[in-house]
Amino acid sequence: MSDQLGGLTKEEVTRYSRHLLLPDVGLEGQLKLKAAKALIVGAGGLGAPVALYLAAAGVGELGLVDPDLVELSNLQRQIIHSVRDIDRPKVYSAADRLKSLNPNIKINLHQVALSGVNALDIIGQYDIVADGTDNYPTRYLVGDACVLLGKPNVYASIFQFEGQASLFDAQRGPCYRCLYPAPPPPGFSPSCGEGGVMGVLPGILGSIQAAEVIKWIIGGADSLVGRLLLVDAWRMKFSEVKLEKDPHCPICGQKPTITTLVDYEDFCGIKNKDPQQALLGMTAAELKERLDRGDPIQIIDIREPHERTLYPFPQAIAVPFGQLTRRQKEFDPGQDMVFICKIGQRSGFAIRALRQAGYPGSMYNLIDGVAAWRQLTGQEPLAY
Repeated sequence: MSDQLGGLTKEEVTRYSRHLLLPDVGLEGQLKLKAAKALIVGAGGLGAPVALYLAAAGVGELGLVDPDLVELSNLQRQIIHSVRDIDRPKVYSAADRLKSLNPNIKINLHQVALSGVNALDIIGQYDIVADGTDNYPTRYLVGDACVLLGKPNVYASIFQFEGQASLFDAQRGPCYRCLYPAPPPPGFSPSCGEGGVMGVLPGILGSIQAAEVIKWIIGGADSLVGRLLLVDAWRMKFSEVKLEKDPHCPICGQKPTITTLVDYEDFCGIKNKDPQQALLGMTAAELKERLDRGDPIQIIDIREPHERTLYPFPQAIAVPFGQLTRRQKEFDPGQDMVFICKIGQRSGFAIRALRQAGYPGSMYNLIDGVAAWRQLTGQEPLAY
């Protein structure tokens, strides 16, 4: 008797038997999954469930893109990794788990940061993309590359207790830029590493992404094209918003002005365009030395109240990021100011925001933030 049953091995027939029983999947749908190539950008919170479910479903070829190493703080939500994988590249850790789940599939590893240099080449190798990234420059990069290549982009994003998902396919509906024509101001939307995230939330959204990928490959109805699904895991509410294709969209509209990839850090305002306005940095050791000397200095803590409760900085004045510009009259421009946050990123944006608002004083960014201060002073590592 042949080991092949309609294009599947006996082992695959058993493995995918619950799919084969579904009239909307069946043998034909399973063969489509086996022939498909899907790229997962990010092997973190969202990418973990996407990769696991696509591998389990029998998607024949998976690509993983991620430059990072596994950290202990990842394990609260990135369920594809384990303690033994700490300090390993995420793509290798994920590949081991996926191969142990389904040795029949092919896995391609791209241990690089997706960029304007490599995005078209990498994405061009696959049929569909699942975007599991956590920053705006890469989301715009993935979105634009998918439009230029004619690839569907299964999108999701998460923050704290809320998430959203959609399927962007510029040939049938809106693209990412139709939803977000412009990014938020730098520092306005902190990453999960700064703002936190409920551990199960990326599992919910990543599973939705995986379902959309599977349906697109098989040809299932009622995809998220033209719809933005909103998830509130704290209140356990689901809602959706209808999305329309923007005829004036600069990349997928009637008269596109974007015909190639751009500088996405510049587009998102992350690059400092004025070299004369480079940030002045101060190390934790330098700050401690000035405090020990009794130098007059203002320390401005821009973290949110719940962050300060976890790891207070008693010497600091608490002014959350969103209140800075309207409270600048409370500061003394005659004294140096040091801005602090968790890791020194939002505080840099805060300084730039005050400069744009016209604040004249001397401002320093605490390099590596409160995390560096705690390490210098012998306190436990900052992992919130």
